[in-house]
Amino acid sequence: TIWTGVTFEPQACETILRRTYGKMAVKRLHEKHGKKNLVLCGFMGSGKTTIGRKLARLTGLEFIDADIYLEAKEGKKISEIFAEKGEAYFRDRETAYIKELAQKDGIVLALGGGSVLRPENVAAVKETGLLILLDTPFYRIMKNLSYSTNRPLLDKPDKQAETRRLYNARKALYHRVADIAVRSPRLSEVLEKVVKSV
Repeated sequence: TIWTGVTFEPQACETILRRTYGKMAVKRLHEKHGKKNLVLCGFMGSGKTTIGRKLARLTGLEFIDADIYLEAKEGKKISEIFAEKGEAYFRDRETAYIKELAQKDGIVLALGGGSVLRPENVAAVKETGLLILLDTPFYRIMKNLSYSTNRPLLDKPDKQAETRRLYNARKALYHRVADIAVRSPRLSEVLEKVVKSV
């Protein structure tokens, strides 16, 4: 303002600062970690797609949701693939597409909740990406999943008990494979922590 006489609205300044912050995170991703992609993992309903989209906007990277990518390639919903060909077939296709996506340069990749169950998926994404766990509290996951009807693994009489069982079975694995874990019940805080953690 002193130099040009132009006055910036506080909101515009905030946006510029956030974008600069995002670009600095990408620079650290390349220089400090030697990686070109940011990869989000975590239990279903942990906010990977929501955070991934916001993170991509902030960093200027391209956002890809692995599940949506798989559905587009297969021409079917994941629930249909499960119903017609079973989980084993779905996991094989998932692995093939994750290997394909890991070769991309400059993406924020949101993995499906069960992707990290296969070591080859973890190895593929870690070659080029920093693997970040969204360690979302269980009550928040339940709230997020209450809006979703399209989760074939939770298609059981007691949805909450099945969710808890799967969550407990996978929790330690998520922590073991991730490079960084970020925990907060608030999405805005998660995004900030992810950017700071890179």
